Amino acid sequence: MNAQPRPSARRVSALLATTLLLTSGLGPATLAQPSAAVSPAQATFDEVNRLLHEDYGGLSTVDRQALTREYQARLNAVCAAMLSTCPAEKAYPVLEAELTALGDEHTFFMTPEDYRDFMASATGGNRQQFGVKLARLDGENRVVLEVLPQSAAEEAGLRRGDVLLTLNGQPYTYAALREARQAGRSITLEVDRAGQRLTVRLTARDSSTRDLPRLSFTGAQNNIAVLRIPTFLSGGGVAQRVHDLVGEAQARGAQGMVVDLRGNPGGSLLECDGAVSAFVPTFTRVARSADGNLPTLIQRGTRFENGRSSGGVRHPQLWTGPLAVLVDRSSASCSEFFAYEVQYAERGPVVGEVTAGVGNTATYVFPIKTPPGQAGEAPPAVQLTIISYVKPDGQPYPTQITPDQVREQTEEDVRQLTRGHDTLLDLGVQALATAPTLAQDRPNP
Repeated sequence: MNAQPRPSARRVSALLATTLLLTSGLGPATLAQPSAAVSPAQATFDEVNRLLHEDYGGLSTVDRQALTREYQARLNAVCAAMLSTCPAEKAYPVLEAELTALGDEHTFFMTPEDYRDFMASATGGNRQQFGVKLARLDGENRVVLEVLPQSAAEEAGLRRGDVLLTLNGQPYTYAALREARQAGRSITLEVDRAGQRLTVRLTARDSSTRDLPRLSFTGAQNNIAVLRIPTFLSGGGVAQRVHDLVGEAQARGAQGMVVDLRGNPGGSLLECDGAVSAFVPTFTRVARSADGNLPTLIQRGTRFENGRSSGGVRHPQLWTGPLAVLVDRSSASCSEFFAYEVQYAERGPVVGEVTAGVGNTATYVFPIKTPPGQAGEAPPAVQLTIISYVKPDGQPYPTQITPDQVREQTEEDVRQLTRGHDTLLDLGVQALATAPTLAQDRPNP
């Protein structure tokens, strides 16, 4: 079930700029003296704080030494009655509060459940879900926005714009849907589809989170390509799929293209860069970290770091026709990078809402191996800002993207969706009329 995950799990997916995972041990804690008497809670606290002091490369100006001392005192109070037996779980809320106090939205603590969900999304793995994303209407998340391929929801026949009315004969609530998903129970939904009542039955199951880009066509003559990119995670293959679909749109004679990044939480910067290169032929950024500056050039689907190729797509394509990009307040991280590169190159208008505001850094996800969990269990983890980005002239990447055409989405827009009308997509199609072709664009150094 992909609709409205737990707040911390939603942050996990929404704030990713670069998905880089450590899979080996991280070494001993350095903030406390090694001792058999160190509790699991203290060991977990020490390891997170070691990372905070040694690897943090974000923009927070908070005194991290003072922060560690303050929250060590809080952990001491929590574990006072347990001494060396204090379980790791007791440190979780302390660490969540400490990293919140750091004042960097990109850096946060993940519980084992958060990390397990993150890993499923990052690798395109499985998790228990219905496979549907929902929008809010009349106080509940009840309107179908998206159906994951090969999911229980797709097999049941749910479609974009469906309105969930009842669940097992009772008035629908998202809480009841979430409970059924977590329990893996079969449910019966009554659905309104453009004024018609339907009944669908489905059961939450372990299914793939892989959600690759897809292509559709709209417009009076069905000659406007709509490229939907729901995520830059999905375990790889996003950039290659974008290039393949651009080639397909060109072969079908599309006269314009709208790239839909609404709700895209980000993911791998490598996938994002490769996807952007299907629209902006050449662009450069500089990564700033504690270890120095690293320039990256992306050119026609190939990525060069310090002048050396670090991978690319096969048979790269380049869309040269009119282009528009759709974003909303949930477009985050890599989708913000994508929209900014299009704006910076004056490649086409960005249309929609001001974005989430996490698109100017890269993060590293560190699983916490101290203390070791039981076999098969996910560890806790910490996502840490390690890099910030600028253009070659030193211009920083913006925290959030302000569209060229700002259009706030309202509940009425959701109602229109239930009637088969996508108001923001319509605006994106209209914007193509004045969008430049590639030959008119300013080169992006």
